[in-house]
Amino acid sequence: MDSNEAYSPSASRPAGITSTMKTFLSLILVFLIAQVIGVVLFGLYLHMKLDKVGDELNLQEDVTFLRRLQKCQKPENRDASLLDCTKVLSHFQDLVRFQVPQESSMAKQTGDKRPSASIHLAGAKDNRKILQWRKSVYAPSDDTFSYQDGKVTVSKGGRYYIYSQVAFCTKRAPHAPFSLYVYLNLPSELDQLLLKGVGTHGDSDDLCGLQSIHLGRAVELQKGHVVFVNVTDSSRVNYDHGNTYFGMFELS
Repeated sequence: MDSNEAYSPSASRPAGITSTMKTFLSLILVFLIAQVIGVVLFGLYLHMKLDKVGDELNLQEDVTFLRRLQKCQKPENRDASLLDCTKVLSHFQDLVRFQVPQESSMAKQTGDKRPSASIHLAGAKDNRKILQWRKSVYAPSDDTFSYQDGKVTVSKGGRYYIYSQVAFCTKRAPHAPFSLYVYLNLPSELDQLLLKGVGTHGDSDDLCGLQSIHLGRAVELQKGHVVFVNVTDSSRVNYDHGNTYFGMFELS
């Protein structure tokens, strides 16, 4: 070989993947990813479409059933040859029997309870021994109770909590102790004492050394029972807002 022979660059071969091949492979990969996304989106669309068609078919069946039921309710259509009214009415009655127990069960599970009955009254100035009352602002009002001449009547038997507070003026002797009573009035019987509270003398030189007595307890009442509040000296009762009140509420 001649040492002066020139080296030919065309004799060398490129190593690895060319840029054209890389571009081609990238396009194929993008195409495959687009195909997968397209298939997924089409599947979701088809699923939603089938659900919608199913709902429409169910709605159409319900409308058809209601139309048949409406026709079967008319006497002239019950004997029609194209309508099996006996089967339609029987199916409707089965649906009603199934729905009513289901609703009752749901009501029990959710703890559906009626609100407890209650009444709250504020003191009304009067000179009678039995204290008089009036409806208090924002206080509950319930048909379970009726009020007249200082007495609250219960229209439904049950267990109730009765409470009362009376504010009164207290002075030094010779005034007698101030007492508060809550009575149960029974027909043709003597009044039964439910609660009693006794106030003490004050040592204040003011015209009215204000004190209060608060009572409360649970009782079992029957329909028609009457409850009222009594004091030893109603002229000493203080009727300022929130000082004197009487009420009861039903215990669950």
